[in-house]
Amino acid sequence: MITFPSRRFVLAAVAAVSVAFPLGARAQAPQAIKIGATAGPHAQILEVVKQVAAKNGLDLKIVEFTDYITPNVALDAGDLDANSYQHTPFLDQQKKDRGFKLESVGLTVNFPIGIYSKKFKSWDAVPDGARIAIPNDPTNGGRTLLVLQDKGVIKLRDGVGWSPTVLDVAQNPKKLKFVELEAAQTPRALDDVDVAAINTNFALPAGLNPGRDAILREDPKGPYVNLIAVRAADRDKPWVKVLVESYRSPEVKAFIEGKYDGAVLTSW
Repeated sequence: MITFPSRRFVLAAVAAVSVAFPLGARAQAPQAIKIGATAGPHAQILEVVKQVAAKNGLDLKIVEFTDYITPNVALDAGDLDANSYQHTPFLDQQKKDRGFKLESVGLTVNFPIGIYSKKFKSWDAVPDGARIAIPNDPTNGGRTLLVLQDKGVIKLRDGVGWSPTVLDVAQNPKKLKFVELEAAQTPRALDDVDVAAINTNFALPAGLNPGRDAILREDPKGPYVNLIAVRAADRDKPWVKVLVESYRSPEVKAFIEGKYDGAVLTSW
């Protein structure tokens, strides 16, 4: 004859299971974090970071931008939780100009800026009076001028720091004509100017690699390593540490080294 357990026995069994697997032990839903990045390599890298972060309890929602200004505006306004696309001089200038309360919480990658031309195969072939497109924001425009000085093309006045402007050019032997454009527009300007300074995150989507195609290239030094930024009020929250560690992981490093052929350099 088949016997059934008593109601008291069933209740006791359920209670034992509840003790062994309390409700608090259930897997928690991943914490959703909105992170902004410029389209291209920054966003591509974040797709890999997203996979690593998912294993660590973060669900990254990647928001792509096509300019350098909006990601900080969105972060400061609370529309993003973090962004990953800029270097320290740019962030510092934005904080100074716009009063953003944003902070760097971790270094990421370096994109050496390159000087490109569709008309000339080397810098020596560039004629006097050539038109050169450079980014019009203070940090990347200044960065380009510092590259030109480093390569002996121009000389800047003393004491200009990291953000010189074309007004700080003290010597210009080639009589270059500077055309200042939004950084994202510089690849398209190659058809209209003689040479253009292009940030790597805009060069790569345009089919340009600084290691292969640039006729002048920035040395991978100085303060131009990119970073992850968050609002100052959030910098000590647990998810920030998880995000930074997910980015600076072996999986992300292997992806960068395998995909970008030296055009993007990791900081770890």
